Amino acid sequence: MSSATLEQPAQWLLLDGPESPRALALLRQSFVTVRCWPLFDGTEFQPVSDAGPVLVDLQAEAGLAALCHHDPHTWRGLLLVCDASEQRLLSHLRRMLTVSFGLNHRALLGYYNRQTASYFFDACDAAELSRWLGPIRQLRWFGGTWADRAIGSLGWQQLRNPQWPVEPLGIEQSLTLRQRERLQACLLEQHIWRWSQSMGTDYLQMASHVQQGLALGFSERPVLDDWLWLRLHYPRAKLPEIQGALTSQARLEQVRRHWQNDQS
Repeated sequence: MSSATLEQPAQWLLLDGPESPRALALLRQSFVTVRCWPLFDGTEFQPVSDAGPVLVDLQAEAGLAALCHHDPHTWRGLLLVCDASEQRLLSHLRRMLTVSFGLNHRALLGYYNRQTASYFFDACDAAELSRWLGPIRQLRWFGGTWADRAIGSLGWQQLRNPQWPVEPLGIEQSLTLRQRERLQACLLEQHIWRWSQSMGTDYLQMASHVQQGLALGFSERPVLDDWLWLRLHYPRAKLPEIQGALTSQARLEQVRRHWQNDQS
């Protein structure tokens, strides 16, 4: 993944609808002739299609294409260069939506979200990129990781399709271990970002608290959140030695009692 040089105009915008309410309103008000396709139409996610991503044809609307580049904070999504027909492109994008992992697990892959894209595509090698991009020749977006967002270092990202001879993307394509790890990192770092925003704390400090909690075995989200509340109340307290084979909740309570007793 590299910084994008915007030398080739994008032909399509895959707009992240839930993240771009203002862009959706502008499409309805100022770009009424632009062709759009809700991505969830004709899929199992049809019932929530109105709240899903939208594929927008930029080829006949140079003004809109320019807006996508000059105002990426409004037009949030992925810019595509693809010479295939809209039906072939739509078919491929819709196939990317549902993935599998493990033996019996399926999930919606929100690759159209710029933060998710920054993690997921980073986990793909050349062969995997060739498979996942399919007919898409270039993909770019304005974004980065949640840590990048926290420190204000978002920028244009670009991927080129290596176009290796690979099997086409499968139905409910299975995720690799690396892809699963990067998506899990995305969810965890999003959680850290939300905590840092809601509490007005430094992202890196909050990330340190999270890593400390995970090292103590507080991996379940409710226990991890309870740990964060506790740590924020006792930011400089030293960890006690935890005795015995305890559940994560019991370990947390032991830390809580120790710190409360130290303050009494």
